[in-house]
Amino acid sequence: MPAIETRGLTKRFGEDVVAVDSLNLTVESGEIFGFLGPNGAGKSTTINVLLDFIRPTEGSAEVLGHDAQRETQAIRERVGVLPEGATLYDRLTGREHVEWVADTKRADDDPDEILDRVGLGREDRQRRAGGYSKGMSQRLALGMALVGDPDLLILDEPSSGLDPNGIQEMRDLLREEAERGTTVFFSSHILPQVEAVCDRVGIMSGGRLVAEDTIEGLRESTGGSSQITATVDRIPDGFDPTELGTLAGVERASSDGNAVTAVCSDPGAKMDVLKRIDEVATVRDIRSEEASLEELFNRYTAADPGDGTGPTGSAEAGRTTEASGSDGSDDEPAEESAGVTA
Repeated sequence: MPAIETRGLTKRFGEDVVAVDSLNLTVESGEIFGFLGPNGAGKSTTINVLLDFIRPTEGSAEVLGHDAQRETQAIRERVGVLPEGATLYDRLTGREHVEWVADTKRADDDPDEILDRVGLGREDRQRRAGGYSKGMSQRLALGMALVGDPDLLILDEPSSGLDPNGIQEMRDLLREEAERGTTVFFSSHILPQVEAVCDRVGIMSGGRLVAEDTIEGLRESTGGSSQITATVDRIPDGFDPTELGTLAGVERASSDGNAVTAVCSDPGAKMDVLKRIDEVATVRDIRSEEASLEELFNRYTAADPGDGTGPTGSAEAGRTTEASGSDGSDDEPAEESAGVTA
């Protein structure tokens, strides 16, 4: 049973704004799935529909086998949520936030154990959250999402406000959750983080899902360039490294000192490049690089202006809700401020 499945999911605001357009998306149980797209692509609107913060115009969505609009309570008991810009209560301490969520979910989690996992210090968790930095607030909000050992984590920009060490800790925590059998569904603008941790990704553009695959699968389907660099003892006279660009499957080649680099549209061309270099020089070192997720992302979203409107008039739209949830009514677009618990 998929953790998340949508069929023909569509959300319109008024007659002209299509936030999500006929979305067919499947997230398998136990995987870490990266949900990507430029601003205005439809990511937050999709998440809001999955959590019944807003209602779809057409189509269906299921979460953990439950209808997202008819079986909301059953879903919220099994899901942990970290929305972008999560709202905290200024007068409550970090520990009191976790205790409150545990009471709400009737969970017996140890608040200190959870806060240890997300790296919120012993002194900080006793302070009121109104004095927290953005990174501390993000750690606390993630801890609140972990309460109750959820089967599914839905995280919107989970590394926002975190320093590099915090981002690494976040990646480690997500891997730990996946190893425990938790499905992780998260959106992020930090593409190297997504590339480092995700099993598969989906890319939204203009309200539509334009790609859904492993990163390696995306490379193969787009013909994403790969690169090989060979360091030689010396480049002999009469050998012009740029001539490697005439080999089949090689886009271009260049040299920098004793390093010769070739960019290949066909990964199989790398061996031809190395054979040609080896014919004229002694190769001391070889470094191979694949197309980055950022390059693939740009290829899939190049047609989308990313200005919040998109080619079909799409726009990210959320519903302002309190931390305890929403009545699921279908109002006009508003800035998303959904709470941290499901």
